[in-house]
Amino acid sequence: MADQIRITAEKRAEFGKGAARRIRRADKVPAVLYGHGTDPVHLTLPGHETMMALKHSNAVLSLDIEGQTQLALAKDVQRDPVKRFIEHVDLVIVRKGEKVTVDVVVHVEGEAAPETIVTVDHGELTVETEATHIPESFTVSVEGLEAGTQIHAGEVELPEGVTLVTDPEALVVNVSQAMSEEALEAELAEAEAEAGIEQEESDEESASAEAAEAPAEGAQEGEGASSEE
Repeated sequence: MADQIRITAEKRAEFGKGAARRIRRADKVPAVLYGHGTDPVHLTLPGHETMMALKHSNAVLSLDIEGQTQLALAKDVQRDPVKRFIEHVDLVIVRKGEKVTVDVVVHVEGEAAPETIVTVDHGELTVETEATHIPESFTVSVEGLEAGTQIHAGEVELPEGVTLVTDPEALVVNVSQAMSEEALEAELAEAEAEAGIEQEESDEESASAEAAEAPAEGAQEGEGASSEE
């Protein structure tokens, strides 16, 4: 569980794109706080502290708003697609003991059996948990697992007080047999043939073909000379 991070927030009265740009130029982040039937409150958050806090998924912030403390869950974080700085944050009011539904990332650790491939089908699980006790991640071990092994959502170990919302039968991790190099080349050749792609001969293949043709040509010449005699 991630610690609650205390951040001093300022209420703001300016809205719109122009106001948001001015806030970002001052190394701050525009945000809105809502929930529990209250009117949305528009805030300005300190840039660096907010960036560090939101490195954790499902971060719960302890906001100091004009001397009043309010717990809030970061529900939606909008980032610049190129520079990745935070453009805007949606915050939802939460209270101690309150249950929330969140997506928690799944981390896979360990090495499966040799010549296997590990595929993660569900990288996140949706769970219900107390707002102040949200797990940072769930760990699934594939150590030594053989090909054909599957781990479903209902088999992932969850901390006490955390309830699975994702379908228990949903496939999380699949361990399959790795394809041999020969089989992979054959499958690739078949796919290229179906697509009408002609593979050019390599230098080695060309040399081998020429070497195979040379004796045959020599034999033909010898036969011709014998007949002329």
